[in-house]
Amino acid sequence: MSTDTAKKEYITSCTHDINNLHISDEIDVDVCANCGKEGGNINICNKCMMVKYCNAACKKKHRTKHKKKCERRVAELHDIKLFKQPPKKEDCPICFLPLPWLGMGSKYYSCCGKVLCSGCTHAMEMSDNGVGLCPFCRCTPPESDKENIKRLKKRVEVGDAHAIFNLGVFYSNGEYGLTRDRTKALELWHRAGELGYAGAYFNIGIAYDDGRGVERDEKKANHYYEQAAIGGYVKARYNLGCSEYEKSNWDRAIKHLLISAGGRHNNSVKGIQLLYKAGHATKEDYAKALRACQKYLDEIRSEQRDIAAAFGDRYKYY
Repeated sequence: MSTDTAKKEYITSCTHDINNLHISDEIDVDVCANCGKEGGNINICNKCMMVKYCNAACKKKHRTKHKKKCERRVAELHDIKLFKQPPKKEDCPICFLPLPWLGMGSKYYSCCGKVLCSGCTHAMEMSDNGVGLCPFCRCTPPESDKENIKRLKKRVEVGDAHAIFNLGVFYSNGEYGLTRDRTKALELWHRAGELGYAGAYFNIGIAYDDGRGVERDEKKANHYYEQAAIGGYVKARYNLGCSEYEKSNWDRAIKHLLISAGGRHNNSVKGIQLLYKAGHATKEDYAKALRACQKYLDEIRSEQRDIAAAFGDRYKYY
């Protein structure tokens, strides 16, 4: 290659790089967005993390000018997090297949905190003549409501998020000998949610949606639905899709419903079908929902789970 040709290629590549640079408000050097001063006691906008200030006074002075850009960026960051593909559910510790999202598709053992899919649960019950021994610690099932709650509270003491969530459900419904206490239930669900149990945030959302133990607040309900959806709880994702549908935000509704369809939420698939018939979704959107639903079913299905499901709804997993 000649020297002249090499120079031309270098200049072309530099021009291409310059044309493709994205100029944003985010600054790598410590320059105050208000006065332009470098260095100093740098303060960063803790909402958008895009701009820096040399001191708190400059930060306060620039707030009005920065507000709209800040709110827009915060909304963008929130949507990136909200519409990100949710984490996959944990696997059954025996068959190593993903646990179904449907509650009946798995069983929680309050003796040791393990969760088994319905297929493995049924197989274990058949192997011990229906006694229902825990496959891990070989503990017998609790003989009374009192014993069940005692075991559950022991799991709560060691920070078991699933146990904390379940205890909240029992307080909310007044089950297993507990007096109904929805305030206590909300406290437990908040704790379970902070420990990573997404279903707890969904229940808090329902509480605010229906006014169960708290004053009805649609904004707070949606906030907790979003937290649950980010954690992978498909019912919460479906509720958000319905909320966007009611506001005629078709694109956002489709995004939510496509994600929840990937968790085999049948109503989500039907929702996209209705949007397609109304002209708000494309044929490809509907096809994506069907494929996502089928892919999920293929991942969680097994002969053992099908056999269990044939014994009744308590083993149903899809």
